[in-house]
Amino acid sequence: MTTPVAEQVVLAVDIGGTKVEAALVDGFARVRGEVYRRPTGRTSDTTTLPHAIRDVATRALDAAPPGVVVAAVGVGSAGPLDVATGTIHPVNMPAANGLDVVGLLRAIALAPVRLALDGQCIALAESWVGATREAKSSLAMVISTGIGGGLVVDGDVVAGGTGNAGHIGQMLVTERSGQVRMLEELASGPGTVAFARELGWSGTTGEELAAAYANGDTAAVEAVTRSARVVGSAIASAAALLDLDVVVIAGGFSKVTPHYVDDVAEAFRAVVPLPHLRGTRIVKSEIAVQGPLIGAAALALRSLR
Repeated sequence: MTTPVAEQVVLAVDIGGTKVEAALVDGFARVRGEVYRRPTGRTSDTTTLPHAIRDVATRALDAAPPGVVVAAVGVGSAGPLDVATGTIHPVNMPAANGLDVVGLLRAIALAPVRLALDGQCIALAESWVGATREAKSSLAMVISTGIGGGLVVDGDVVAGGTGNAGHIGQMLVTERSGQVRMLEELASGPGTVAFARELGWSGTTGEELAAAYANGDTAAVEAVTRSARVVGSAIASAAALLDLDVVVIAGGFSKVTPHYVDDVAEAFRAVVPLPHLRGTRIVKSEIAVQGPLIGAAALALRSLR
């Protein structure tokens, strides 16, 4: 990835299903000052979500040091989205369908705005300052409430014709029973919790599932093992298609056990279809929780080149 100009400062915004965040980020990938956040949620709509976005973006802009001009805005959002119109259509916030986030942020910042999927932003962050810096072809996956992803090939994020490339969570995978289902259904935090409950476990959250796994609960172990197995299988298919050098895994549920990513890598190696793919590395993210904001900043900084 081409290194952005260090002196430039941009506004980075991350719109997710649980919160929206905004911060100023410079060309060294450093968050300048505070990260401002507001809760979102499934009930967020075209009234409440714009209010939350406007609040965090305005507070971040108002906190800019004297003389600092915000040159552009980068925004990553849960998808799908429509880059042609600048609107988002998030599955996890259906009442916010059609929100014009580009127009909203352009009016606030008085600067150009670039929009991409949150998974694409995380992939950009990893290729800039994270685990995929030297890779020619890489995949970033976020395993959390849902499963998202982003692809970077030869330093450029792969957006696709509509801007929605990277939805690996919607890849179809075959379970051992022969049933074909979406990866997100089988391997996300809620999907894994639901499967553990089908097996007789009585908990309700991913945190409780992690504790049960650590205590050797049979249902918890089987459910988490299935999650890692099907993620590894999906990566094998993606690697065959894209000749991936590195796959980086982030997201809260990827920490359900200390060795979850290692288990995914083992599952990948068990099914990888072609000899040249055995060198594909599957690693943990090197970026802390601010990865989506760093990636959104990279998106904005690229627009200034």
